[in-house]
Amino acid sequence: MRAGEMIPLAPGQVMLSDRRTQRTWPAAVAPFLLASCPVTQGDYADVTGAQPSSAPGADRPVETVSWHDAVRYCNARSERERLTPAYRLSPDGTDCVWDAGSDGYRLPTEAEWEYACRAGSTGPRYGSLDEIAWYRANSGERSHPVGGKAPNAWGLYDMLGNVWEWCWDVYDAEVYGSYRVLRGGGWFDEPWSCRASVRRRSHPTLRLDDVGFRVARSAQELS
Repeated sequence: MRAGEMIPLAPGQVMLSDRRTQRTWPAAVAPFLLASCPVTQGDYADVTGAQPSSAPGADRPVETVSWHDAVRYCNARSERERLTPAYRLSPDGTDCVWDAGSDGYRLPTEAEWEYACRAGSTGPRYGSLDEIAWYRANSGERSHPVGGKAPNAWGLYDMLGNVWEWCWDVYDAEVYGSYRVLRGGGWFDEPWSCRASVRRRSHPTLRLDDVGFRVARSAQELS
């Protein structure tokens, strides 16, 4: 399975939370489209020509990609499909501005990600963990081809487990500077991390073997 179709999601609202600060806050979600699966290594190589992953396999999720790598992929794929790139990048690629009016590919916000992950469910997961996710107890400590576990109610696969996914958002600028949000848990994680509400952070330049991403697009016509 490749990165999959883009699933249209209607607008809604989600309650976000952070265990470290004990905060909760509501977030409105506009209509958008989200890829049914994480970007695969085959997709990534097709668009960028690069094969960075530590565990090769065309149908496995791409990993060992930084946040900057992910936004560059989004722009390259947009240009290839004659869409308006979502991101304006500085010449050295370190500064990134999101053009919210763009129709191109982009990273989901963390509110969009959690809203999509939950798919209307209210518990910590949208199904039994072994049925929906690759995690430490069943992964053999490696990633697996995307789409191998059951999807959520909205047809989205691997929202939990397999690889963590980069989101657009800064995690906490006052404390962690430019660190970006990761969501979803990965193949090496215990069950606690594979929950819809769990937030992780990483520096946007880091490349880790359990971190990938999936793409989104804005879709005002769904409102």
